[in-house]
Amino acid sequence: MTLHNRALARRLALLFLTTCLALLAGCSLIAKNAADTSGTDDATAQTTADAGADALALEVQVGDDAIRDYLTRHLQLQRFRHLPDLQAHELTRLLGLADDNARDLLATLGYFSPDITIELREPRATAAADAADAADAADAADAADAADAAKTDAPTRTVLVSVSPGPRTHIASADITVTGDERSDGTDDNDGAGNGNRSALARRQAQLQRGWGLPPGEPFTQGGWDAAKAQGLRQLQSRRYPTARIASSRADVDADSAQAHLQVRYDSGPAYRFGPLQIQGGERYDTEGMRRIARLPTGEDYTETRLLDTQQRLAASGYYDAVFLTLDTDHPDPQAAPVIAQVRDAPLQKAVFGVGLSTDSGARLSLDHIHNRLPGLGWRAVSHAQTDNTRRRLATDWTALPGEDGWRWFTGVQLQREATGSFDVDSTRVRAGRTESGDHIDRSYFVQHDTAKSRGDGAPPSSGALSANFGWTGRYFNNNTNPTRGWGLAAELGAGTTLRAGRDPFLRALLRWQSFIGLGRIELGGNVRRNSRLSLRLEGGAVLAQDGADIPVTQLFLTGGDTTVRGYSYRGIGARDDAGKLFGGRYMAVGSMEWQRPVTVRGNRTDFESALFIDAGAVADKARELNARVGVGAGLRWRSPVGPLQADLAYGLQSRQLRLHLRLGYTF
Repeated sequence: MTLHNRALARRLALLFLTTCLALLAGCSLIAKNAADTSGTDDATAQTTADAGADALALEVQVGDDAIRDYLTRHLQLQRFRHLPDLQAHELTRLLGLADDNARDLLATLGYFSPDITIELREPRATAAADAADAADAADAADAADAADAAKTDAPTRTVLVSVSPGPRTHIASADITVTGDERSDGTDDNDGAGNGNRSALARRQAQLQRGWGLPPGEPFTQGGWDAAKAQGLRQLQSRRYPTARIASSRADVDADSAQAHLQVRYDSGPAYRFGPLQIQGGERYDTEGMRRIARLPTGEDYTETRLLDTQQRLAASGYYDAVFLTLDTDHPDPQAAPVIAQVRDAPLQKAVFGVGLSTDSGARLSLDHIHNRLPGLGWRAVSHAQTDNTRRRLATDWTALPGEDGWRWFTGVQLQREATGSFDVDSTRVRAGRTESGDHIDRSYFVQHDTAKSRGDGAPPSSGALSANFGWTGRYFNNNTNPTRGWGLAAELGAGTTLRAGRDPFLRALLRWQSFIGLGRIELGGNVRRNSRLSLRLEGGAVLAQDGADIPVTQLFLTGGDTTVRGYSYRGIGARDDAGKLFGGRYMAVGSMEWQRPVTVRGNRTDFESALFIDAGAVADKARELNARVGVGAGLRWRSPVGPLQADLAYGLQSRQLRLHLRLGYTF
């Protein structure tokens, strides 16, 4: 068939198809009119909208990319781009409003004297020309298709917005005022005439002024202005004044001088102090015991931090599945405002199966059983079974509710088989005593009985010991689970006697210290700064006894691994005998220095930090034989939703091995 015949056949087929469609459309129209004409109108409008081009195109011309993106995204003209039936008179009305709209948007960025030109450009008649070109390149049917595509793709109009933003307004002054009830609030510096509260308000006003988010010299933006007011209100509400509010605010802008004068007045409301804790929703557990666990500082000034700490202690107790604390600000006496604890009881018993992985001990399986109220005692029992590549352990710990003084009784039993140095050690431990937990300090004293039996060639003899112990831990970090500044110190001291052979006395001491030292702020952009820091860690331990005393190996020292000396295996640093066997030593020293720095990606802030570190540790049976093992490396820190995740790649200078160390969470 020739090209002419093919074109003729195609035209005849197209004519036949068009005729059929017209007939079908006519039948459909008659049926629709007989039933409901609105459906046809909606379908026609939808078809037109789907097939038609944008009603207009919006183009913003300005030298600053940030301003151009902001205007392009927020100008109201964007809402009407896709309306196919936008009439000329409606477009004229929109263009008249566009100037004010653009000026309002620029004002939120601090530009109050811009020059704006808005121009409507009609498009070139390109559809017909494109169709003619297509006719020369293909047959008539292809040309018709090309013409339809050209009509669909071509915009009908273009709105050009040209902007010269002018000078940006900066903050000239910020006047922050805090007013409130000047009656006596019971503060120590109150003189009976309300001066105590006035003095407290004056101090808070000075603090807000110093920490104001838009200080003089900063560019003025509406977002920054709103954020600064909200930040000041949050600071005021977080301590003593939970019902504080913004009484008035004003931003006086002088467009000629491009300066803004800010004024904010906060109404503090009454000063609040913690009243009694009222627990609602709990029925299964002793309410008075729960109050002692919560340790609400009744009678002290309200702070949001202490309220959240109290909530966290109740939530972490294990007695409740849900805890939410609120201050009753409707109480008539703000100096004794009750704290309402809405709780949901945890089950009396619970079993938890766990699967884990550690670079220290490999794959791990565990099973925990919790009984929140033992029959007859009312104590809480946590029983634990665990197995991994280095350890098999069965343990149970029982703890009483705290007394009026905050101290509680505890007891525990542990059976364990663990790879300790070059030997497998079967050990038992039984302890009983009392413990107390405070806001920063934990203390405990207890009696402990240990036995240990080592297996393997050249293993040390079986041994046992009875000791009296005292432990003290102080945590002064800004965040106990993910600290970035502060310090912690922990000490353990024990005195006892061996129970086999000569019953030799011994002393055991262990000291740990860690500190985070700021090294200056890193600018992350967007007015966001983070501190780089130096993490320092020291640990030392000693067991003092006669040379021949058979101290249980569970009372001796080994180090190395994820949390001690990286670049070495878990507990792979210890004392060695003449045959080169590794075993626990009587003396230990560990030190670490780590530089932590925020990570940015293309100038954007992230939740990651980089780290460079050097660790050193030594264990020996005699202090003069301590010989340091050193590890160096680099790592990455991620502030994950479930806690800090630490990944380190370390090289042991003495072991000459490269090791990966992973760790989730932080404890001290």
